[in-house]
Amino acid sequence: MGSFDLMPGEQHVSAVKSRKVIVAAAIITDGRVLACERSAPPEVAGRWEFPGGKVEPGETDEQALARECVEELGVRVEVGARIGPDVSLAHGRAVLRVFAVTLLGGDQPQALEHTAMRWLSADELDSVPWLPADKPIVAALPPLLAV
Repeated sequence: MGSFDLMPGEQHVSAVKSRKVIVAAAIITDGRVLACERSAPPEVAGRWEFPGGKVEPGETDEQALARECVEELGVRVEVGARIGPDVSLAHGRAVLRVFAVTLLGGDQPQALEHTAMRWLSADELDSVPWLPADKPIVAALPPLLAV
């Protein structure tokens, strides 16, 4: 066995650190999507985004998004299909993945970590100043908002 061969059952650990994954929810109800206004940090306060956050070790993207929806909005959700492309963040050190999300059990979102929230129709998508990372997702939304 060479010096770089692995024993059975061992896993190779890459020297390249994997990119951090950020997940976000496009909560769509009655032809409208939920947009949330950031309260912090100062450089993005007042800009709008889809709610979500970091995938923690041991979580799937879907598990992380369900947890983030409870933490940020106080709602239970069913995570559906991906929307739009992966969006590179932090000079390639992170990636944003957005999923279509459905509210469960009549839950209504609350702005627990955001300054404000708005339900936007396809015609209203450009009425808020989106964070740059969310713009490719916004562009993919109109067909999903057609009622």
